[in-house]
Amino acid sequence: MDEFAAKRQALLESGVRMMDPGAVYVEAGVTVGAGTLLLPGTILRGNTMVGENCEIGPNTMLVNCTVGAGVTVNSSQCFDSTIEDGAEVGPFAYIRPNCHVSPRVKVGDFVELKNSKLDDGTKVSHLTYVGDSDIGKRVNFGCGTVTTNYNGLKKYRCTVGDDVFLGCNTNLIAPVTIGDGAYTAAGSTVDKDVP
Repeated sequence: MDEFAAKRQALLESGVRMMDPGAVYVEAGVTVGAGTLLLPGTILRGNTMVGENCEIGPNTMLVNCTVGAGVTVNSSQCFDSTIEDGAEVGPFAYIRPNCHVSPRVKVGDFVELKNSKLDDGTKVSHLTYVGDSDIGKRVNFGCGTVTTNYNGLKKYRCTVGDDVFLGCNTNLIAPVTIGDGAYTAAGSTVDKDVP
């Protein structure tokens, strides 16, 4: 019997579902809510807490993360962050430490987050980097948007208000603030605040 077998059995008895229990690895300090499905290749480590009725995996690692209820994390890695109820992460997303993903946020394929907060209903669907940023509610990130937060010497923060539409391939040169309801055209490089 491997070191993870007893934990898997305890989770199964508490109402956690696993398609292939032998392909799931959960450390002793992890908690998982009833009704959650752990797919093959799922690795839960450290002080991770996963809520009820989530779908985690396949091929996903969560380390010291707090995950709400009804969350989907598909083929992604998340570290030292919070993902709230109903959020969708992945496939192939990378959530680095100190991120807060609010309810109903979508973090899609090939998206990287670092030290950022995304508020309710925001969508970062694909091929985007959001670092050192405070993002409002219902923001839409176009494909290829980048927060360019490092000038080689110091890191700065971006602030994006509610109901903002960032066109494809927008570069936000921090420190910069995008006001509520603003719109950037595809290919914009923004180095001054947008009201």
